[in-house]
Amino acid sequence: MLSCKEVNRLCSEEHDRPLSLSEKINLRMHLAICRACTNFRQQMKFLRTATRRYREGQRGPADD
Repeated sequence: MLSCKEVNRLCSEEHDRPLSLSEKINLRMHLAICRACTNFRQQMKFLRTATRRYREGQRGPADD
């Protein structure tokens, strides 16, 4: 089983490179039982989307 530290690293790396099958399986197993890492992953996705939209000049619903 992966540690939370290893999961945080994989959550970051999954945006930069494709994860191997074993990395994906281990990540999903850990996320199935660890709410903190699940929240961390969701927050990372939100921040990446927000920064990408900002960089591209996209406006969100709150900007109208």
